[in-house]
Amino acid sequence: MARAKRFSPPCTISLLQVTSFKLLSLLLSSLCETQISLLKFSLLAGHSFNRLSEKMELPLIPSLPDDVTVDIVARVPRSHYPTLSLVSKSFRNLIASPKLYKRRSQLGITQHRLYAVLRNRKTGEFSFYILHRNLNGYNRLVPVQSLPFMSSRGSCVPVGSKVYVFNDLSVLIFDSTSHTVERAPDIPQRMSYKEVNVIGKKVYVIGDAFSHYVEETAWETVWQKAVTVFDTETQSWEPKPRLVTEDMAVGIGPFWSDSVVMDGKIYLKTRKKDCSSVYVPEERKWELMDEVLNSKDWKGACVVENVLYYHDHSGKALRVYDPKQGCWSVVNGLEEFLAVETARSGWCDAVNYGPNRLALFFPKRQYGEKMICCAEIALERRQGGEIWGKVQWCHIVIGGERFDMVEYVAVTV
Repeated sequence: MARAKRFSPPCTISLLQVTSFKLLSLLLSSLCETQISLLKFSLLAGHSFNRLSEKMELPLIPSLPDDVTVDIVARVPRSHYPTLSLVSKSFRNLIASPKLYKRRSQLGITQHRLYAVLRNRKTGEFSFYILHRNLNGYNRLVPVQSLPFMSSRGSCVPVGSKVYVFNDLSVLIFDSTSHTVERAPDIPQRMSYKEVNVIGKKVYVIGDAFSHYVEETAWETVWQKAVTVFDTETQSWEPKPRLVTEDMAVGIGPFWSDSVVMDGKIYLKTRKKDCSSVYVPEERKWELMDEVLNSKDWKGACVVENVLYYHDHSGKALRVYDPKQGCWSVVNGLEEFLAVETARSGWCDAVNYGPNRLALFFPKRQYGEKMICCAEIALERRQGGEIWGKVQWCHIVIGGERFDMVEYVAVTV
């Protein structure tokens, strides 16, 4: 039997990468003379180099104003930041400062950083992992040690460079630039079985909430579907949840399998097709889901440039739904890759990974062991409206025997 050919995407180095390497070399060479002099002085004086450099609080680059240095560092790829943070305390502070990432945003050179929540099967703990981009080798998922364990019922959404984690009641804000966590106001009512989505600067939490009503002479407590809205700019909740009542002309199922945002609307998918629905925040109303969109079981989907993508396991294809065209199609150019890499995968999740690209996570067996793989796919719409995909890289990112993939989120930094 002929063995399937292993897919190996080409390796390319862009002009931007070459320019960034030159900037990094110039930056490090500018630091060398000052750092070597400091090291010699510290050795003669019997002091620790690190302790001395921290006490002196040297400027970032003595021959340049700090603002100019910030501009240089902002243009360097983030994959080099761990190296720069070793130069001095001043550089460590710069790499973790909001000022640097604000400048990157102003220069229009932001990048996407991908996180995943993994469940450890042995301990039952839920932890944040970051996709570590290695320019000289394979990309890997590594744990973010500075973050606490997550709740098993938490739901994550990105807002700029921050990740909001909504538990049944509490809310955490994870800053991806510094890997620190702070508390946000609690959800007004305890909520479970929820879907969380972002439109603009507002987060919509849709799920089961405690509701109280009077029947004859007794108070009754029941679970009722509700929409609770959090404003990330004012850091406050709407005074009252928007309850979903029975007189609304849609059937709201008990559980949702997935949800996405397109055209400012929240699409909630259930396994029972007659219960899938759409919430329109601006009008505060519910609608039935379009029959064509509802005809596919798009679990593990993502939206890129207002177009929905999901991996169809039975069809061995990456399917796409464009709300403007109102029909399903297939992403071209991925036939060989999907046939080789995902044919035996029990699941495959798509994640928005920036403009015109997505990431696919899927399990795979190699040498008798289960692994979790990730592939980055660039998307291109060609003449005639067809969408083509090109695999940028595909790597094993973590061993899969000990972990379950729970959730993914990509932030802009």
